[in-house]
Amino acid sequence: MTCAHCVRRVQEASQAVLGAGDVDVDLDSGELTVRSKPGAIPDAAAVVQALRAVGYPALLIAPDPGTPERTSSPSAGNAWRRSTVVGLACAVPLMLGEWVFRWHHTPWFTALSAGLATVAMAVSGQRFARGAWNQARAGAFGMDALVTLGSGAAYLFSGVGWLTGLHAHLYFLEATAILAFISGGHWLEARTSAHAEGALRSLLQLAPETACLQTASGEEQSTPIADLRIGDRVVVRSGDRVPTDAEVAEGMSTLDESMLTGESIPVAKGPGDSLYAGTVNREGRMIARVTASGENTALAQVIAAVRRAQSSRAGIQRLADRISQVFVPCVVLTAVGCVVAWGFFPQAMLTLHDSLAVWLWSSPLQADPWANAVIQATAVLVVACPCAMGLATPAALMAAANSAARRGILIRDAIALEKAGKLSTIVFDKTGTLTSGAPSLVNRAFAPECASIDGAPELEALAAGLAFNSKHPLSQALGRLSERPAEWVDVREFAGCGLEGRLGSSRGGFPAGVVGRVGSIEWLRGLGVSLESLEPALIQWKQSGVSCVGFAVGSRIVACFGLKDTLRTEVRALITELRRQGKSVALVSGDQAEVAESIGAEAGLGRDEVFAPVRPEAKAALIERWQSEGRRVAFVGDGINDGPALAQADLGIAVTRASDIARQSAGLVLLNADLSAVSTALDLAARTLRVIQQNLFWAFLYNVGAVPLAALGFLNPMVCAVTMGLSDLLVVGNSLRLLRRGPGSRSQR
Repeated sequence: MTCAHCVRRVQEASQAVLGAGDVDVDLDSGELTVRSKPGAIPDAAAVVQALRAVGYPALLIAPDPGTPERTSSPSAGNAWRRSTVVGLACAVPLMLGEWVFRWHHTPWFTALSAGLATVAMAVSGQRFARGAWNQARAGAFGMDALVTLGSGAAYLFSGVGWLTGLHAHLYFLEATAILAFISGGHWLEARTSAHAEGALRSLLQLAPETACLQTASGEEQSTPIADLRIGDRVVVRSGDRVPTDAEVAEGMSTLDESMLTGESIPVAKGPGDSLYAGTVNREGRMIARVTASGENTALAQVIAAVRRAQSSRAGIQRLADRISQVFVPCVVLTAVGCVVAWGFFPQAMLTLHDSLAVWLWSSPLQADPWANAVIQATAVLVVACPCAMGLATPAALMAAANSAARRGILIRDAIALEKAGKLSTIVFDKTGTLTSGAPSLVNRAFAPECASIDGAPELEALAAGLAFNSKHPLSQALGRLSERPAEWVDVREFAGCGLEGRLGSSRGGFPAGVVGRVGSIEWLRGLGVSLESLEPALIQWKQSGVSCVGFAVGSRIVACFGLKDTLRTEVRALITELRRQGKSVALVSGDQAEVAESIGAEAGLGRDEVFAPVRPEAKAALIERWQSEGRRVAFVGDGINDGPALAQADLGIAVTRASDIARQSAGLVLLNADLSAVSTALDLAARTLRVIQQNLFWAFLYNVGAVPLAALGFLNPMVCAVTMGLSDLLVVGNSLRLLRRGPGSRSQR
């Protein structure tokens, strides 16, 4: 592979293989990684055959399980550097001889020119020629074919002229300079692109290669990361990087998780807390129990997500793909037309050239019509290389994916990024998203008929034991009410409603096997549970914006609990920023209307922007209705009971911790809980789309303007080689602007 056009063809050929899923192509190292879809049987031979069919011979390499995922090899960059050095070493003497000393008509210099051009063709041109040949055998033509045809035509014309004694200008210098400048453009492009991959490379280097394993006898020994197994105990000393995902077994410390979440404030960790591979232990010694290793760690999934985003294709790229498919054949036909026009109708072409030169610039032409025919055809072939067009989207996506990763934002793929830049409505979940997700108990009330039960602590133990089975923030808050919660069996959770189970053993005056339910008041009322005895308390709590959770045994209410969550401090500023960006905002919650409206008012939302109570499946239906009205909707949720809404929305944004980054229903994943990252992500997406559009505009403008100028004799092949390289650098350089912190980004280390 030599350019972005090659990368795209390799991606398309690989993804067309039955069962192929994510595809990562590394241009620098020449390596392709294909991951099978879930349940599919990997067929490496089919991938190799598919690549050979499109002109890219491939070999299967066996990965070393003992090493982490490899970074790009510098061999390809070195190859371009070698081609550039050899090309310039041959071209510079020819430039001096022709332009400074005027030796181009002397026989010895002509012979030297032929020799140096031959060296350049053999060394610098062989890579282009090999790629063109492989693709031609598969019936495909790309940039390699244009470069090979252009430099080859100039070299062959000059060689024949030299050997036959043709008294015409020879183009050994142009053939050599074309290869030197285009190779130099690829070399600079590779160096610049390597800068765009900096964030990913730094992520790859975060996880240490060894861990301090604590054996069963208590001894400590250094062990390769690949040898760790789930359940192993590892020692993490002060200053160490956590070797793999684990859970604290002993000790306390604070950890720097900024590399993973973008949050610079150290996080306190103690027994039972999660640790993530690559994070730094700031102080204290801990012993941790391994919970995941290899590709299952949070860091590995971040890396996989960044790679997937970089290699995926946005819808806007289809335009460039369609144009590229017909562009090269059209260029070749244009070059053939140049030969015919300049060779058979030289006077007409000279007249046209002179009439346009009045408005453009004067350009020296040869006296020999066929010399003009060959050189202008060569100029067309060289100047039309579609590299800039092929780089326009991938370069921007690569930079955006890395820029987002530095801010603790994971972009699932290019399509998600494209959607994020075209949103009109942002819909938020309440609990755990706009609120802190850590509600506290502020009220409790018990049914008068339960007076015979052994006190409030026993009732709380019964409710806590059932609520503990759910991960919902309200349930978790209830689960912390008792240190000796009751045991419940056959527990079932009803999304957005509550939990139901049978009491495992008699307790608090209730017999074993009795059915208990804890959940929303509306759900319990719908199941026929009478709430009359606690109705006054419920009304008062709702008016004060407190979330009400009922606990019923059988068909009678036992207790009600009032819980209140706090609004995140950054929410009001976020809502203001989103409105400044021209987006409408809404809150959709499964909580009581009074509670949701209270939180909405704190956030700066009007009553018409708050929708509650709405069950999980109804959230998706509400989003679908907005979409039918022509809105582009994003749903922001914490992933708890939000799956249907995240999937239905044009873009799902999961506000989550690192342990949940594998959530597949979200297009964007925020690795920290700071909601201001939502506006940062949307701003980055909008800027990325603008950069892609700018790249495509300049790439199209360059080709549309340069090809006619070259065909009419206003551009020399050597100048064309330089401008083609500059167009590539313009696209890459414009894309690298995305790596800088833009508006809305937070100050982070």
